Amino acid sequence: MSQWYFDYGGQRSGPFNHAEAVARARQNPDGAVWRDGFPQWVAIRHVAELAESTAPAANVAGAPPRVAHEIDYRIVGGSMQFVEVELDPGEGAVAEAGAMMYKDPSIQMETVFGDASQPRGGFLSKLAGAGKRLLTGESLFMTVFTHGGSGKARVAFAAPFPGTIIPVMLPSVGGQLICQKDSFLCAARGVGISIFFQQKILTGLFGGEGFIMQKLEGDGLAFVHAGGTVVDRQLAPGESLHVDTGCVVAFEASVGFDVQRVGGVKTMLFGGEGMFFANLTGPGRVWLQSLPFSRLAGRMLAAGGGRGKEEGSVLGGIGLGALIGDDD
Repeated sequence: MSQWYFDYGGQRSGPFNHAEAVARARQNPDGAVWRDGFPQWVAIRHVAELAESTAPAANVAGAPPRVAHEIDYRIVGGSMQFVEVELDPGEGAVAEAGAMMYKDPSIQMETVFGDASQPRGGFLSKLAGAGKRLLTGESLFMTVFTHGGSGKARVAFAAPFPGTIIPVMLPSVGGQLICQKDSFLCAARGVGISIFFQQKILTGLFGGEGFIMQKLEGDGLAFVHAGGTVVDRQLAPGESLHVDTGCVVAFEASVGFDVQRVGGVKTMLFGGEGMFFANLTGPGRVWLQSLPFSRLAGRMLAAGGGRGKEEGSVLGGIGLGALIGDDD
């Protein structure tokens, strides 16, 4: 199992095994903790694995807190990445169908209907979870990978197109992460994957991702895939950032997401940046991608179809020459 390290006001100590970490967290929960697999130091009170000492709040009124499995990982590759997850006996990971790259024989695969974070739910709850996934354009089923042997075993999940895999420890972002559709790659078993509705009409119509986005929630580790290079930006309270609508990968639930018109009519028609920017307002953390898949696919389609178009222009393939006529 993983070894734990503690930080109290800059004074660090460790390593400790799990039992020792629980006892230490119970004695003083006002510090930070780290173990292999954590991308950064996390407040002790936000670590679900120390739940018996820090007593985290439930996700919703009357519901027990989610307890995700503890997993270790490594990310391999540059522009074409995959993540290898290391599991102890009994531990599991969930992933979208078709994401697996390889696995050890002791890891068992099981197809789950609906939300794999609540396997013991009734049929109606599973049906509701499957319906939510269908709304986001995903499969009705997810795949659960469980280590059924002894020792350690590994399973790897590959990104679907060139880009960067982002590990996110959900307690470090308040237990919830809002992300674009199709960006979820895999997670520790116990992480919930559901939907997030855009309540503003303009944001839903022109925000780049429609009215429905994905919501990851729980107390475990999740992996999100982004195209190209990733920018990780922390927004201060009231700070705003204008972003191309297709370049928004994910953001904390505390971040405001709206759209703003790019400018005048001429800029909207001929500027090549579309009609609206995504307007992100802090406080909170946001992740941006340099190469949205829609942009990559559009370039490939334009190259294969001959005449391209100005990206983001509402005129599409109708260029300025087509409007005013080409002189021979």
